[in-house]
Amino acid sequence: MNRRPLVRALLASAAIAAALALAGCDTDGTTSAVNGRHMQPLSDRMQGEIESKNMAKESPILVRIFKEESELEVWKQDRSGRFALLNTYPICRWSGELGPKIKQGDRQAPEGFYTITPGLMNPNSNYYLAINTGFPNAYDRANGRTGAFLMIHGDCSSAGCYAMTDEQIAEIYALARESFFGGQRSFQIQAYPFKMTPLNMAKHRNSPHMAFWKMLKEGYDYFEVTRAEPKVDVCEKRYVFGAEPSAKFSPADRCPAYRIPEEIATAVREKQHRDETQTAELISRGTQTVPVKMGVDGGMNAAFLTAVKSNGGPGATIRTAAGTIPPHVNPPGFEPPAETMSASTLSLASAESKPASGPRSSVQVASAVPGSSSGVGSFFSNLFGSKAEDSRATQPAEASASKSKPAASAAKTGQSAASASRPKSAPPSAETKTANAAATKPSSSKQDAEPEKNAGSAPSVLNGAAPTVPSSGFENRFGAWN
Repeated sequence: MNRRPLVRALLASAAIAAALALAGCDTDGTTSAVNGRHMQPLSDRMQGEIESKNMAKESPILVRIFKEESELEVWKQDRSGRFALLNTYPICRWSGELGPKIKQGDRQAPEGFYTITPGLMNPNSNYYLAINTGFPNAYDRANGRTGAFLMIHGDCSSAGCYAMTDEQIAEIYALARESFFGGQRSFQIQAYPFKMTPLNMAKHRNSPHMAFWKMLKEGYDYFEVTRAEPKVDVCEKRYVFGAEPSAKFSPADRCPAYRIPEEIATAVREKQHRDETQTAELISRGTQTVPVKMGVDGGMNAAFLTAVKSNGGPGATIRTAAGTIPPHVNPPGFEPPAETMSASTLSLASAESKPASGPRSSVQVASAVPGSSSGVGSFFSNLFGSKAEDSRATQPAEASASKSKPAASAAKTGQSAASASRPKSAPPSAETKTANAAATKPSSSKQDAEPEKNAGSAPSVLNGAAPTVPSSGFENRFGAWN
């Protein structure tokens, strides 16, 4: 008996099932690249800002994030070669408390220094567009920290990520894309608990994370005095900034002998001394400390918080100068009305089936096979040759695939009930599902963040389809990198 047709049919069915599992409850994630979100041009306003600050559209960028202030800064290199602040974006939502991410499922947004390669740019995000932070980095891995798929993305909802409005992430994504067009092979994200000022260091002096934050402040001060991206290394399980080593750094091993250019080292030491003196003075004058834990699950920039409150609370689409707040977004500390709790439970069950990490992992591996890179999912990574980063990003998904199967199976019943109890057009409430996470104990992979489709290995939406790119696109300008 010829079994080949049967085998082909089974393989085709498996591929279709895997693709549907990837889509989960949100089909938007499979179409965003085709819709061209990742290729939206910079606005005339932003191009005018770039020109007015003596910058080029393609010059390198650097991103700084401040949790307590709920702000994301984009810095850009001007024609003098120094970085200058281009724009500050209010963060719509971030989750957890001040402090680093320690383990999978703790809902913490990461803090530290992260290198973003083209392979971490995700045009296929379920949350409009996304930039994977690359967590865990070398420091995180050396210290045994776990988690994956921690993003800067749109949709204003967060479970371990930094969530912006769709309008904001479109502009941030475009700025990063243009810097890659200009030849920047990676850019740096510096994620801090707060602006590392003497006042903030005094207010947070009782935090158990203070030693970690003082280490981050060394990199913060380096950037403040040089306006240059600090070279970041890791040895003895700690960050080292601006070092010129005599041998290769190994994250968990003893640091090799290294030097920091004297001019930079002196400037950093002087700033640190000034800051420490001011911090001590503020403490001696009785500066009050802030609570170590706020207990409200993250933060939201005051601009968005005011907009939600003036609207009478969440539940409706709210348009602000910084972008659109979807109706499912809840501000920190918001308690949903009691009558919505039963619906929230069904919403949680439906949403929990969304990641389907088992099929996602297998499809990612399949799409990495040579000859399968014609789809939009591999738009950035293939053109920039960042397969090493992509493989690291997919490892956590592959490792957790078997653990995720029971959770996804158990969620099926809830998904059917939820779809029957609400209109299909209503999006799942991201904040509602996370508010119930502690009670329902879902699989830990969901508590971190939605496992985004890896931009470097996501399957094709239309096999053989090519993304719409400008005539001076990635292939023409970076073909030699493949």
